[in-house]
Amino acid sequence: MARNRRRSNLGQFFYDLRYRIGEFSLRAMIAVVPYVPYQLIVLFTSVMARVTYILLWRYRRRMHENIDLALSSDIPDSTARHAVVRRAWRNFARSILDTIAVIHFSRQQIIATVELEGEEHLQKALESGRGVLALSAHLGGFTLIGARLGAAGYPFSAVVKQPADQRFARLIDGFRAQLGIHTISAKPRREAVRGILKALRQNHIVLVIADEFKSGDVMVDFLGIQAPAPRGPASLALRTGAVTLPMFATRNAQGSMVLSVGAPIAPVEGDDLEQSVIATTAVYTRYLEAAIRKYPDQWNWLGLPRRDRKMSRAEMARIWREKKMTRAAEIPVEEKRTSAL
Repeated sequence: MARNRRRSNLGQFFYDLRYRIGEFSLRAMIAVVPYVPYQLIVLFTSVMARVTYILLWRYRRRMHENIDLALSSDIPDSTARHAVVRRAWRNFARSILDTIAVIHFSRQQIIATVELEGEEHLQKALESGRGVLALSAHLGGFTLIGARLGAAGYPFSAVVKQPADQRFARLIDGFRAQLGIHTISAKPRREAVRGILKALRQNHIVLVIADEFKSGDVMVDFLGIQAPAPRGPASLALRTGAVTLPMFATRNAQGSMVLSVGAPIAPVEGDDLEQSVIATTAVYTRYLEAAIRKYPDQWNWLGLPRRDRKMSRAEMARIWREKKMTRAAEIPVEEKRTSAL
């Protein structure tokens, strides 16, 4: 792991300590789950959700601000909006528990636990042989999408923003591999694109979580807010011919998890690639927004740009360089000749 030169020795110690605590806590929880009554673990998770809701007040405040901004017309009553935040916090805690618990499940148990709707769309999309881009969000049990499809025998890859600590990242990658999920690291960007292209050529399903509206370079209208969206999913669909399917794993009124696979989202063909990417990204955003509006208490409400945050010149320069590299890396030089795949 590369050491951050800006941190003091003491700062680096506490930075590393945070990851080690997280690592051993995760290992302990995974080890304990099979030996403790599940309802007791659910109760413990509920208690911890309440505790963290109080302690992590900065995140709670940001969630309140975002939901007030985005859903004031849908939910006029402020008390009701705050109740949505509390439920969203509890649902996020429960999704962590579900992710840990499923590691011990057999394939048959995973299939029985997560109902799959719209499988016919997935099967038909894979018949094209060009792979599938699974468009999703940090909604409900999004971490169970790969587990459910992997259990059913579908080849599955997930594009993941890795933790900075390499040791912790390898641990998480190993758990994903146990569930039949191949990890594609989102950075470096050029390597990420190569990994995605390889998976699509092998007719894999590639999960892309596209609801981080913070540093993209395509401006879209999302929940009534002008926000920067990532161009990657639209660019990949247009360049490779991969079929884009919306996929969301949400909890229903009975408390059961349902993975819904929607009909294909056709890319928008404009006069040139740039116009097509912009228009297609806007279409993708509308699908994400519709799912979030339908299940507002199952989204984390942290994916919007922070209005109180000011960028330094160095950070602005870094983002500009990344955008330039992203465009150059969308299809590597040796892949451009086969972009008609």
